[in-house]
Amino acid sequence: MAGAVRKVVLACVGVAALGGGGLAGWTWWTDWRFIESTDDAYIHGDIPVISAKVGGYVREVRVADNQPVRSGDVLVVLDDRDYRARVDQATAAIEAQRAALASNTARTELQRSVIAQAEAGIASAEAEQRRAGLELARVRSLTTDSWATRQRLETAEADQAKAVAALARARASVTGEHDQVAVLEAARHEIEAALHQAEAQLVLARTDLEDTVIRAPVAGVIGNRAVQLGVLARPGVQLMAVVPLQGLYVEANFKETQLRHMAPGQPATIRVDAWPDHPIAVRVGSLSPASGSRFSLLPPENATGNFTKIVQRVPVRLKLPDDTALAGALRPGLSVVVSVDTRGAK
Repeated sequence: MAGAVRKVVLACVGVAALGGGGLAGWTWWTDWRFIESTDDAYIHGDIPVISAKVGGYVREVRVADNQPVRSGDVLVVLDDRDYRARVDQATAAIEAQRAALASNTARTELQRSVIAQAEAGIASAEAEQRRAGLELARVRSLTTDSWATRQRLETAEADQAKAVAALARARASVTGEHDQVAVLEAARHEIEAALHQAEAQLVLARTDLEDTVIRAPVAGVIGNRAVQLGVLARPGVQLMAVVPLQGLYVEANFKETQLRHMAPGQPATIRVDAWPDHPIAVRVGSLSPASGSRFSLLPPENATGNFTKIVQRVPVRLKLPDDTALAGALRPGLSVVVSVDTRGAK
């Protein structure tokens, strides 16, 4: 009896083992062989480093480490007295150039009046020349008939010469006055150029003044704060970082042997080590154009010396959705496990 029971138990165990093995084989054939996984994956985010655009002493620090901020919130305020003075200086330069432009316009209008007066002088000189010419002709006629003296003839000739000279002088005066208009026009162009330059300087001064107030470029959390009240902030020197909590992505470093059927758009599952019971469904975004070692500071050179083959890893990017249950809790740098379903890849 015991032997019969043992045989039944062994048979059941064998059937269960065969069934389990068959189920495992079927699952591998239909699902598991298409899944590529790696635990060499981390959450990343585009973390903007905050630095000053202009130099100055820090007057206010309005944030602390780990403080949430919104886009546009004021982080640091620099002493702006020098920059306000530059704005005033540029404004005064603009007013000076505008006054010079108004003066030039007035002088040009006055010069046109002078030209009109000089042109009237030409008409007067021409009339005088005609009168002197007629007088000279009359005196010559009288002298021929001995009705006028030689002295009167010489006087008429002198008057004629003076009239001719006066007309020439009047015409030269008009030409000179017209040339003066050209000088004033050239000066006007110079003043206008100086005015544009002063206006550009004002724009730059106002921009520098605005840059004394440093704002958050994105929403996130303050981290790595190095700025202190009263220190001298220099352009390009890091003051702090704003770590975004939205728009995060995962960079998974898959082995080169796992990339054969991997392509953008394939479904994937992400499990964060901190919350392993909350899988996140995503899709493959893109594959790096080169292996990670190619972008290192000192890329390996295998053309010389001994060679040891090492399996390379290629970064694969997967964007995290902003509406997951872990939204707001995920942080750049956390470790994750990524599984990509490569079925349907071409």
